[in-house]
Amino acid sequence: MGALAGLLRKAGHRVTGSDTAFYPPIGPALASWGVETMERFDPAHLDPRPDLVVVGNVCRKENVEARAAIDGGIPYTSMPGAIETLFLTERPGFVVAGTHGKTTTTTMLAYLLHAVGKDPGFLVGGIPKDFGESFRLGAPGSPFVIEGDEYDSAFFEKSPKFWRYKPHAAILTSIEHDHVDIYPTMESYRAAFVEFIARIPADGLLVAWAGDPEVRALAKAARCPVRFYAVEGDDCGDVTPVWSASPAPVENGVQPFDLFFGGSACGRVMSPMPGLHNVRNAVAAIALASEGTTTSVQQLAHALPGFGGIKRRQELRGTAAGVRVYDDFAHHPTAVRETVGALRAKHPEARIIATFEPRSATASRKTHQDDYPSAFLAAEHTVLAPVGRAEIAAEQRLDVREIAEAIRAQGGTAETPADLDGVIRACVDAARSGDVILVMSNGAFGGIHEKLLVALAARVVADRTTAR
Repeated sequence: MGALAGLLRKAGHRVTGSDTAFYPPIGPALASWGVETMERFDPAHLDPRPDLVVVGNVCRKENVEARAAIDGGIPYTSMPGAIETLFLTERPGFVVAGTHGKTTTTTMLAYLLHAVGKDPGFLVGGIPKDFGESFRLGAPGSPFVIEGDEYDSAFFEKSPKFWRYKPHAAILTSIEHDHVDIYPTMESYRAAFVEFIARIPADGLLVAWAGDPEVRALAKAARCPVRFYAVEGDDCGDVTPVWSASPAPVENGVQPFDLFFGGSACGRVMSPMPGLHNVRNAVAAIALASEGTTTSVQQLAHALPGFGGIKRRQELRGTAAGVRVYDDFAHHPTAVRETVGALRAKHPEARIIATFEPRSATASRKTHQDDYPSAFLAAEHTVLAPVGRAEIAAEQRLDVREIAEAIRAQGGTAETPADLDGVIRACVDAARSGDVILVMSNGAFGGIHEKLLVALAARVVADRTTAR
């Protein structure tokens, strides 16, 4: 919603917004964009009467301001409804969908198109370091790149956001059961993607990961051309990928890979994002950018090394006492596994201390209880924080102690501190110079990143004092 507010301002609209509070970083950002913010929800905020009210999906039907707009006859819509109506009617939508990798792939695609002069618009769930903002208006008629979120739209529109994004071309990275609060079964989750694919027109394009059996099955029903992609070693079933990559070992934090199209070599590509999943993301972005805009692969490959990445995606937050502290948004077990593996490839000499806070609706539940232990095995030590949603019933809540026991049974080491202070102590006590602490959560995790850096620095001071 904050990014949409900024995008609307760029389009020349007056934008006001209500919320319970406006904390950093979004509060100051909204002010810098010229968005007028009002704390709390109040029907008086609708005076003067706006031309349109956009209701976010966190609002419930009892919300007094949303209720006043709807009952008062003011035109209203959901967030994806506003995007569809105001930004996608006359521009080709390039939508990146899938359970994993959406934010990175969307940002990479937008960056590549911008780097080769296509001047795209975009809206993404993270903050791209190359742009400093999670939105861009772009040129009229240019592609509009958007992260295709499958979560629902609003209390009056219980359908996935990405159904409204008019996909002319799309990337489908993966399909693995998520968002169990609105998709109680895999069948219901799968159905969201079935309909999304059906909305791609016959003259559009679908770039799909051949290594996922769910993606393969659904992509085959598309009425548009499908370009499968994969990385060497992926099990592609009965599909032969058109786009493929053969990764080489990471060199100084850079991930080289050899790129192939239709069996022909396109040359070596240098990606600043390590890890197999990021090679897949890069191949998908290059494939759609190339085929969706008739841009040469060589131009795109030349541009990729300049990609700055996204905040909260393998982001180095700082180094203290010789220990590097990374931040990542990972919360699904597959994302955890890939993130730990990517940092293992980037820092093969380092011990990795992985700390994880289960906070999302899915991560906080037992849905993937049995999948988490193996996700941490590439780390030397695992620190599991308490589940971040106390309202979830005990019988449904993820059991972090059971995960720790399973990690230990497989030869790893793990602990489960009772609170944030305990998590920080456990990480600092386990770390030594040269190590990596990887923090994973889809929330703020109590500001743990800065607290870890402060605690590590304080340990150095204490050691020096003791030595004297």
